[in-house]
Amino acid sequence: MKYAKTSLSLFLALSTLLAACGQSSTPPAASGDAAGQAEAPVEISVMVHFLTQQPMAEDNAVKQAIEKATNSKLKIQWVSSNNYNDKLNVTLASGDLPDLTYIGDPFSSVFRNMAAQGAFWEVGPYIKDYPNLANGIPKTAWELTKMQDGKNYVIPRPRPSEADSFFVLRKDWLDKVGMKVPTTSDELYQVMKAFTEKDPDGNGKADTVGFAANTDSSSTASPYGVLGHIDSMFTGVNGKYKWTNNQMTHIALLPESRKALEFAVKAYQEKLIPADFASLKGTQIRDMFDGGKAGIIIEKAGTMKDHFDKLKNVDPSFKEGDFYPVTNINGYNPKGPGFAGALAISKKVPEAKMKRILKVLDTWMKPEVFAYNTYGLEGVHHTVKDGQKVLNTEKLAADSVADLNQILYVADPYASSTKPSFPKEVNELYAKIQDERAKSSVADLTTGLYSPTLQKAGPELEKKIADLKTKIILGREPMTAWDDLVSKLKTDADLQKISQELTEAYKKRIGQ
Repeated sequence: MKYAKTSLSLFLALSTLLAACGQSSTPPAASGDAAGQAEAPVEISVMVHFLTQQPMAEDNAVKQAIEKATNSKLKIQWVSSNNYNDKLNVTLASGDLPDLTYIGDPFSSVFRNMAAQGAFWEVGPYIKDYPNLANGIPKTAWELTKMQDGKNYVIPRPRPSEADSFFVLRKDWLDKVGMKVPTTSDELYQVMKAFTEKDPDGNGKADTVGFAANTDSSSTASPYGVLGHIDSMFTGVNGKYKWTNNQMTHIALLPESRKALEFAVKAYQEKLIPADFASLKGTQIRDMFDGGKAGIIIEKAGTMKDHFDKLKNVDPSFKEGDFYPVTNINGYNPKGPGFAGALAISKKVPEAKMKRILKVLDTWMKPEVFAYNTYGLEGVHHTVKDGQKVLNTEKLAADSVADLNQILYVADPYASSTKPSFPKEVNELYAKIQDERAKSSVADLTTGLYSPTLQKAGPELEKKIADLKTKIILGREPMTAWDDLVSKLKTDADLQKISQELTEAYKKRIGQ
């Protein structure tokens, strides 16, 4: 997606204006009819993942404030992000769906098939009646989340396209080892090596690792986990397919993928990534980083607020500016699609209730209601001093307020980079880096493209590729095994069909 170019000065002015707006802890009143008879709250069952240690409590005061403002009662089933995909697949297979379900990958074969079979509401025709949903979610996101029949069965959860998850490093460690922010894969490797071998935490022990990396065998979309960013910085491709010679080609067939694998093998041999990377969950690599044992993590700059307090406990001298988002590596950084996951409404819900669910989401997107997601309650999660909100980040984290963003989110162009809790100079730095990233960011061109063969054979293919890479990194297979696989893939009937179908779908999209 493309955002209108926003100058840094305008962004900072808007940030100051928004921060200065007072927010009462009293929720906006729910609407009623002319006679003052309020409509009864609509009860909505929700299944969504959470990324924190503990999910938000049922009686959370911020949740209750949002319920009052939106005239709803949210029955939320929080599922850990570590096993959400498994839980979702079981739930979808059972047919016992909640009213509103978070769909991490709306292009999975399971969801596509269920949508085609009528398991979810087609919301496209109704969205025009809900201005915040229609205008607050980028048109690109609505377009890319259409199914093969051209219809919308999900409500995209908006995200800025720029400043997607990429390498974020410990700037204080970088200063201690006397190095600069890396811009090439060779420089990144040397930083990883220094973070591992030069005692950046100063405790006299060899107990740090350069890059908190893992693979994720539970993911059908990206079983190679965050190590996929190693592939991308060599291939320059966001995703699994590159548009080259007027066709879509799988990155495994590119010579740069072998170089990326060699990089990962060497990093493992020199202990620059965790020894148990193949079995680590996402929460575990975050714990490693938060515990001061890793110097690089794949994150968005804005999510650093979730790491700050924990690192501060480990090292009291740690500052917000000690996080540094890498601008690009080898001239590459990823551009997002304008959304991250989506919400689907079960077709078991009557049309009248479906409309009320849309109304709840539309109302929640109003600035005065969405402010609860960001600031919590006045006097509890923030105070107002000289017209400025002063956040109690520990209380916000303790009450898992940010979990609400997994259900509904309102994005501005800099939301992935900056946060109200960051000092002004840090927000200025992160916004500047985002503007620089925008000059080289690369989108995944296959987002939303439909290939029936990819739906059927893609997950197994990606797992086969990821599994072999992992075995080669661990030393259980030689590098020649990769060459053998690539040779087989060049004549693989499924991969050839996938390439053909994606090529046709992409040409149709761009009007060729």
